Parts: sequence; structure tokens; C-alpha cells
Amino acid sequence: MKDRVRRLVIFLGCILIAGLITFFIKEPTFTDSQVYVLFLLFFAVGLWLTEVMPAFAVSLIIISFLVFALGNEHLNAAPENIDKYAQTFSSRVIWLMLGGFFLAAAMTKTKLDEAIFRFTINISGNHPKKLLFGLMFTTMLASTLISNAAITAMMIAAITPLLKSLEKGSSYSKALLIGIPTAATTGGLATIIGTPTNAIAVGILENVGVHVSFMDWIIYGLPLTIILTTISWVVLAKLFVKKDTALSLSFLKEVTNPGSREFKRQRRVVIIVVILTVALWLTSSLHGVSVTGVCAVPLVILTLTRVLDGKDIRALPWDTLLLIAGGLSLGLALGETGLLNHYAQLLISMKVNNLILICIFAYFTMLVSNVMSGTAASSVLIPMGIVILINFKIEVALIMALSASAALFLPVSSPANATAYSTGLLDQRDFKPMGLLMGILCPLLAIIWVLFVA
Repeated sequence: MKDRVRRLVIFLGCILIAGLITFFIKEPTFTDSQVYVLFLLFFAVGLWLTEVMPAFAVSLIIISFLVFALGNEHLNAAPENIDKYAQTFSSRVIWLMLGGFFLAAAMTKTKLDEAIFRFTINISGNHPKKLLFGLMFTTMLASTLISNAAITAMMIAAITPLLKSLEKGSSYSKALLIGIPTAATTGGLATIIGTPTNAIAVGILENVGVHVSFMDWIIYGLPLTIILTTISWVVLAKLFVKKDTALSLSFLKEVTNPGSREFKRQRRVVIIVVILTVALWLTSSLHGVSVTGVCAVPLVILTLTRVLDGKDIRALPWDTLLLIAGGLSLGLALGETGLLNHYAQLLISMKVNNLILICIFAYFTMLVSNVMSGTAASSVLIPMGIVILINFKIEVALIMALSASAALFLPVSSPANATAYSTGLLDQRDFKPMGLLMGILCPLLAIIWVLFVA
């Protein structure tokens, strides 16, 4: 009861604060639509910051509010066509993410993830530094196609027997539990579907007529992924791996039974679908099928062959798709109503150097993403960056999306961190060294790579 009252008070407080801020900063020239969207911006950010409700629920409020307020002739002197705000759920970005979700669900169901992790551990051997390296790079590669949180959960489940065999409070346990979410995060930088912030950036660019292909993103993201993962491994090994004596890997004897003939058939189908889908994504410029169109391969084949059934489809993270759709709607509203252009002109009039502005946006996005959803931060900040730095649309969107993924300072900064923290084997302070390192390096390397090298 007390918790419900507390949440209600916070919710009403967010409405009040958003209303007061809007009242004091709105300008006489603002239209009804601009005032409504300005209020919605502060209200949504307040809900995301306080976490008074799930992030996807905030997205539903965004879409509902836009439809209700902007299209209602009784509330708006110049009612708009609200279709564009309600149709973001059919965005190509949503379908691209859905294709990744289908692949992840199929790999989990056929235990391919478990097989890959066991293979990695066997290859890496039982020396702590090599094992840490192998686990981090496997996590990194897998997270290019599968969500960071899912990969972190699967990896931690796979190494739980090893964690139990180590002494309580072991520094090596901390190295593994920090290294895995870090590698999952850096791996997400590499592809459009690696993390929702990447998909948000691509969707926002699509709204302004700029197309970024799957391969285009890899050219920008993959080098950063490899560099940051390597640096993270070196730092973690130095901080936490004091001894490099061999570990016991006796738990690997507990190999999962491959199962029935049907299970083996499903596994073969998934392997073929994964290879085919990734190959088509990488070669979309050659065969002309869009990245979104390629997503039909896992969606159709995996359901047609009964690898995924109705129960599996219902278990997909639809809340993440709702979160992205709401973020796209908010970003679109900020642009369509002219609010972004208005405040962009104010910043432009200050005549700040473009490179300095890019640095400010990159590091501010990283800082904000540590205390609220990276998807939410990207949805609000990337459209503003694009409007202000109109000659650097692609560069700004890429840099800000990559910087949003550098949020690793707190357990709540990313789902991957939260998953590792939930084991009870880490303290909040354990995340700070890697959080500081990623927070400084990731935006800096993104700026250097995107602007001056790629």
C-alpha cells in the first residue's frame, strides 16, 4: 500500500514539475503543439529518471498523449495529423530489432548459446587471464546480434558453476562479473541491432531522409567494439587477476544432452537461419534487399519450421519494442513541431565551435544515460544534435548513440550491469573503475574514429 502511494505521489509530482518548467520556459510565440510537446518532454524524462513505472509504459504514455493532445481540435488551435506519431511501431527499426529477437530466442531454445559458451571455455583453457579473455570476446561477438541483457544472463548462467567453485569474495569472480556485462555492452556497439540506442539513431536518421545500412554501421562500430573490449580485458586482468594459476573446470563435464532428433533438426535450422540472415545483412548493397526485408528470413523460417511456436513468440521482449517506438514518437514530435529547431537556433547563435559541440553532446549523452534509459536519452538528445549540427547528421547521430552505450558507472546504468549485480557477488563500487574508463574512452574514441578515421 505504501509503495503504491509513493508511486502515485511521484507520478503526480512529475506532472506538477513538468507543468511548472513548461510554464516558465515557454515563449509567447509557441503554438499549442509546441507547449504540449515541451510538457511531454519534461514529464517523460521525469518518469524515466524516477523509474516510477516501467520504461515501456512511459512510451505508451508518450504515444497516447501525442495522439490525444496534438490531434484534438478542442485542445489544439491547429490540430495535426497524428498518424505519424502512432505509426512508429511499424518503423523499419522495430522490424530490424524483431529479427534480432527471433534469432536470440531460437538460439536460446536450441541451447546453441550454451554450446558456444562451453566451446569457448574449452578453447580458452583454465588460466584465469585467457579464460577471462575468451569469455569476454565470446560475449562481445554474441551481443552484436543478441541483446546485452540476454547475453549477460546466459553467460552468467553458464559460468555459475565456476563462480560457486571460487572462494567467497574472490577478485576473479568480480573480474568475470564485470567483464561479461562490459563485453556485452561493447559488443552492442558493432551493429544496428546490438543495442536499442543504435536502432534509435538509425530511425531518427531515417526520419530526416538519411539511410544507414547494416554494413555502414559495422564500419563505424566494430573497430570501437574490438578496441574497447581489449582495453577492458587488460584493465580487468590488471585490477582483479592477481594470480594466473590454473582453475578447476570440472563443471564442464556436465554437458547438456543434445536431445531428440527433433531437437537436432531445430538446431540445424537455427544455424542455417543465423548464417543466412547475417550474410544477407552484410551484403544488402549487392542483392538490393533492405536490411528490414532480410528480417523476413528469421521471422518466416523459424515459425514455419516450428522452431519457435506461439509460446516462444509471446515471450519475446515486446516491451523493448514499445520503448523504442515511444522514443521515436517523442523524437519525431520534437522535430515536427519545430521545438528542436527553435532551441537549436539559440545554440547556433552562441557560435560555439562544431567540434566542441559534438564533444559536449557526446559526453552529456553518456552522463545522462548513466541515470536514465540510454534509449530515452538518445530519443531526446540525438534529434537536437542533428538539428544543431545539420552538416554532420550521420556523424552526430553515430557518436551520440555510441556514447549512450558507455553508461556502465552504476548497477542501474544498463540492464547488463543490473543482471550481474543481481548475483549478489558485487558491490556498487566495483562498477566504478570500468564505468569511469568506458565513460571517458568510449565517447572520445567514437569522436576520433567517426570524424577523423572512418
